[in-house]
Amino acid sequence: MAAINPYLTFNGNCEEAFNFYKSVFGGEFVYLGRFNEIPPGESEPGIPEAYQDKIMHISLPIGKHDILMGSDNHPAYGEVSFGQNINILISAETKEEADKLFIGLSEKGQITMPMADVFWGDYFGMVIDQFGVMWMVSFNKNA
Repeated sequence: MAAINPYLTFNGNCEEAFNFYKSVFGGEFVYLGRFNEIPPGESEPGIPEAYQDKIMHISLPIGKHDILMGSDNHPAYGEVSFGQNINILISAETKEEADKLFIGLSEKGQITMPMADVFWGDYFGMVIDQFGVMWMVSFNKNA
């Protein structure tokens, strides 16, 4: 079966963001590759010296079946514009896990909807983390 994995692109602070996500979700990176690992001639346009240690690709398993992936944007393509066009929904297995994840993601972030029981039956909240990524945390006791 196909899987959907969120992929986040950053303006040079991908490693900081993913270390933060690792502190929230736990686990270990499945892959962490840097631009300086690209074989010569494999990257067009070339990578500036100051960007060599930035993240080319990183993968962090979250839960049983999902992987959060990301990279720093190739500097030749300009800055990434962050907007309100993506949310990442995390479905927790317990109310306690939902609270733990929400509190972790809220660190230095902005809570846009506190965790609460909502009309559709979930325990649900929304937060924009310190890196501008919008998260929805949910627990459904009937699932």
